[in-house]
Amino acid sequence: MAKHTIEITLSENKKQKPSSDQLEFGRVFTDHMFIADYCEGQGWTRHRIVPYAPIALDPAATIFHYGQTVFEGMKAYIGQDGKVLLFRPEENMRRMNQSSDRLCMPQFTEQSAIDALKELLTIDKEWIPTAEGTSLYIRPFMVATEPYLGVAPSKKYQFIIILSPVGSYYKEGIHPVKILVENEYVRAVAGGTGMAKTAGNYASGLRAQEIADGKGYSQVLWLDGVERKYIEEVGSMNVFFKINGEVVTPALNGSILEGITRKSIIQLLNHWDIPVIERKISIEEIYAAHQAGTLEEAFGTGTAAVISPIGELNWRDEKIIINNGEIGGLSEKLYEEFTAIQYGKIADPFGWVVEVADTIKA
Repeated sequence: MAKHTIEITLSENKKQKPSSDQLEFGRVFTDHMFIADYCEGQGWTRHRIVPYAPIALDPAATIFHYGQTVFEGMKAYIGQDGKVLLFRPEENMRRMNQSSDRLCMPQFTEQSAIDALKELLTIDKEWIPTAEGTSLYIRPFMVATEPYLGVAPSKKYQFIIILSPVGSYYKEGIHPVKILVENEYVRAVAGGTGMAKTAGNYASGLRAQEIADGKGYSQVLWLDGVERKYIEEVGSMNVFFKINGEVVTPALNGSILEGITRKSIIQLLNHWDIPVIERKISIEEIYAAHQAGTLEEAFGTGTAAVISPIGELNWRDEKIIINNGEIGGLSEKLYEEFTAIQYGKIADPFGWVVEVADTIKA
């Protein structure tokens, strides 16, 4: 997707915007969306911003039958000075290209995709909520659209960006979550699609999540699919542990998603001279550290929550209570510093934050 002129069709029927205290994740969408079409031999064409509406696909479209789809999750924020800010959008677009490559889908020029996103944000900037902790969730995705039932990569695709205002993840203050360690089901294995952000990874986790919900746990902690002993990631987050003063996180192994927040947290900790060790971590090691009193903190990292402290793990009906079920000092410091950078409240020493101000129209 090289740089293209974007055709713009503005909506004549603007939607009513919900109040900040009524925002629910992923339920309400803005007035417009971006779409580009791909056809083998022609490349990316018809770059356009149009009113948000259902899309028409042939019943034989490849996406419905063989699951060729990838997506990303990111956010836009209103900064202290009123400017619209993005957090490391180039990383999300780079990762989306990696996911596309794994699923035999076409690549796009990352900067062109960011430019399209900025133009869309320019048009729908009034949808970005301004209350504390709120933001505009951004969902870029690609689907295979060729009507063909043969098992082969599609020759046609659509790249789409939609936007959704979301409320604060922690409406009543940051609090630790309870997580169920999954022993029966498998999310991914090395060589599969675990490192790609594709729909099938999430569909395969729904049954385990239902079981966790039924037992009163908010998320699932996945173990490796071969030995069923090494920790991989939480359902929607990467995971970190602080053991005897040392911060450790599972090493990327081909079945773990390379989180943008994960990468950024590692950079921030290193900036504070707190080294992070990326290695294999077994659930037995975590249990042993808990028994020895050296498991000090655990937290997940992801776009939605940024930092999600973990207060309890349930492994084979053994409850591992972490830091008395309370948020740890490091988790709290990371959350406060990280979100302050995202919202432009403090200086960004890493160059993570990208202003959309250049494209905002007066």
